[in-house]
Formats: sequence, C-alpha cells, structure tokens
Amino acid sequence: MPELFAKRVRWKKLGVILPPQPQHRWWQSHTMVPTPLKIDDTKVRLYFSGRNDKNQSHIGWALIDLREPERVLEVSNEPVLAPGSLGCFDDNGVTPSSIITDGDETLLYYIGWNPGSTVRMHIFGGLAISRDGGLTFERWSNAPIIERNRVNPYLNTAPFVMKEGGNWRMYYVSCTEWKNPDLPRYNIQIAESADGRNWKREGRVAIPFRDERENALARPFVLKEDGIYKMWFAHRGDAYRMGYAESRDGLDWKRDDAFGGLDVTPGGFDAEMIEYFAIVPYAGRKIMFYNGDDFGRHGVGVAVEA
Repeated sequence: MPELFAKRVRWKKLGVILPPQPQHRWWQSHTMVPTPLKIDDTKVRLYFSGRNDKNQSHIGWALIDLREPERVLEVSNEPVLAPGSLGCFDDNGVTPSSIITDGDETLLYYIGWNPGSTVRMHIFGGLAISRDGGLTFERWSNAPIIERNRVNPYLNTAPFVMKEGGNWRMYYVSCTEWKNPDLPRYNIQIAESADGRNWKREGRVAIPFRDERENALARPFVLKEDGIYKMWFAHRGDAYRMGYAESRDGLDWKRDDAFGGLDVTPGGFDAEMIEYFAIVPYAGRKIMFYNGDDFGRHGVGVAVEA
C-alpha cells in the first residue's frame, strides 16, 4: 500500500509571469485562478480570468513553455468566455476552475459570479465545451451544473474534475453558512457523475474545517501520483495560505499543510496571501502556477520543484 506523505515538496519561486495587460478591454486588472491545459510535451495553455473596468471577470489564456515556465509565448487577444446573459448565474463574471480533455471535447469547468442582495454574492459552477482544442467555447447550459440543492443550500463553486475510466469525480467548494452578509464559510466536498455534466451530491466532505477560526477552503487542485491522490488548496482564517492533503482512494483525505511547501514572501507580490494553486508535472518535476496578494491583482506567479 502506498505511503502517505512520503515526500515533502520544496519550491523555488520564479516570480510573476503574467501581470494584467490593460491594453485589453477585458483585462484591466487581475490575472486570477490559473488553470492549465497541456497542449503537447513542452507547452501548456494557462487559462485565467481578467477583470474589465466594471470589475467583471472574463476568461482568456496564455501559452507557456514548460522548459522555461517564466516565458509566455502568446496571450489571447479576446476572451474565450465572457459573462453570461442578464439574469443568469454568471452574468457578472466567469473564472476558470478546471479543464480536461474528453475525446474530441475540451471541458472547461468554471465559476459564475452574480451579485447578491441579502448576501454579498452568489457563485456557482458552470460548464463550457470546446471542440477545437480549447480555442473557443460554448456553454453547455446557461444554468449552473452545481446549483443549490438539499445538501448544499448556499453557494457551490470552484469545481475541479477528474475522469478515471468511465468514472467522473468533482471536488468543489460548498458554503456551509453565511456568518454575516460579507462572510461565507465554505469547505471542500465531493460529487460523482456518469457523464461529467450531471452531478450527484450527497454532502460528502473531502476537507473539513481545521477549527472554528478557519472560514474558507478554496480552489482544490488534485494530482494522482504513484497511486496517491494529492490535493493543493487555499485555506483562510485571516488571509489565504497553502493547504495540502493526500488520499489513497480520492475519497478519504488526510491533511498536512506543511507538505504543500509554499508560503508568502515578505516584500513580494505574495507578501500577504497566497492561493489558487495549479500544478503541472514536467520532466520529472512539478511546476506550480498561483496567485498572491488581493486574489491575483499583480498577476500569476510560478514556482518550480527544487
């Protein structure tokens, strides 16, 4: 049986590689939630959301050379997904969360943003599909794929999806309560599906709160390596930090944040907070893309396994 927490990963930070580019009307600020799609042996298309002058998020991409991960080869001129129709769950913004290839389809699972009234916001997970390798997308539905239900009556968002054989599994963020109109409390739960579109949720928690001070467990990202499922996520009491957990079956998880390996850097773009990690294995080591202060205001940073 494979051993959990057999190796502690250490990272070398290379700095910011993808700051906002205000010459793009849809990308006036922030480069948020990097989400990788491997294109070939040496390149990854990194999806992200940038915000326009109304603070509405749009999804674009950057092409990254994994041999020199601080090198950006190309950036999309236009977003591949814009906010949805007025009144829909994503009419005030869209942010990528997970992307996978299934046959001739590329499935983009994303976060849809909608302002609240009694609470600050409503956010739910959506799905858009590409049939040209991830260059253009169409919504599978104008409705979210993880809305409120009996076991998840509040916000449900940040889906990370894996497919193994014919089985689909989602790790997603679900709110358990609003402590006040500006402060939701959310953990990471598990859903199952037969087709990647329709999801069964029973309230199974993957990563519970560590204690009463912990208010947020955000954006899970999972790799399966040497028979072990490894999850990076962000956790927050006062400010986001890296969280980490491992599992033998992808269902029952053990948490040890010290094995995540990355922390804030005083004086850096990530001096106050660090979050939204995405990991790409390449040439025997891991490459991590992530955000820092103010949820990606300064751009995407990169670190490599040391």
